[in-house]
Amino acid sequence: MMTHTQKRKLINNIVMALSTLSALIGIGFLFWILGVLIYNGVDALNMNIFTLEGAPPGYAQSGLKHALIGQLYLVGIATVIGVPLGILAGTYLSEYGQKSRLAETIRDISDIMMSAPSIVIGAFVYAIVVAPMGHFSGWAGSIALTIIMLPVILRTTDDMLQLVPSTLREAAFALGAPKYKVILQVVYRGAKAGILTGILLGIARVGGETAPLLFTSFNDNFLNTDMMEPMASLTVTMYNYATSPYDDWQKLGWAAAFILSMFILGLNIIGRIIIMKRKGR
Repeated sequence: MMTHTQKRKLINNIVMALSTLSALIGIGFLFWILGVLIYNGVDALNMNIFTLEGAPPGYAQSGLKHALIGQLYLVGIATVIGVPLGILAGTYLSEYGQKSRLAETIRDISDIMMSAPSIVIGAFVYAIVVAPMGHFSGWAGSIALTIIMLPVILRTTDDMLQLVPSTLREAAFALGAPKYKVILQVVYRGAKAGILTGILLGIARVGGETAPLLFTSFNDNFLNTDMMEPMASLTVTMYNYATSPYDDWQKLGWAAAFILSMFILGLNIIGRIIIMKRKGR
């Protein structure tokens, strides 16, 4: 007859074994995906990818220059718009709205937006921007990415600013500093690592989006820097090439997947390093 302690130990060991097995299975799939991606992606990489534009199937001289530059435009403009808006909105919630009903409502909406399917955002921007304009455009794509990025930066900024001790604010107020200077020179400095991490995570979040761009910027097989026209993106180009029946386009699709994955992985690693350094202080 097992004692109560022995039963607890047995259950604990079973749960630990199942948890470890589940973790190993998850990690195994992750390394499997990365392995296949690296194997096919590195094999497809060459200088033509970065120097040449897309070409019809069967042409050896073909690359992803148009998609890379288009992706930089779309994500870059979304970052320029979304980062200041997200930081300012997060600052309002933490420093001005605090626990008010309006601030709590904004937080709830932001949480809902973070979990909303990106294709819904794309359909929304299509309805309010693309349809009235009568054509797809790079601006519509950047607006969609901004909407996706905004709640990530907003919530991160709000959370990071709330972690700054209130005693620092009180000390600055006691010295006669106005509220805006307290926020700029005290609160922001105390939370800069966390805010930067939120920005990187926001960029990584939108960097791999495909569905909203299909509804907004669409795609272009040639290099285009006019934001009023349809614009190529690495994600949509990767989708088109990977699903094509042509071997050379599929190879370019693997190269695009590898470049995009390494970019997003790099941003996430940088964010984790910043968080670890902040915790180590």
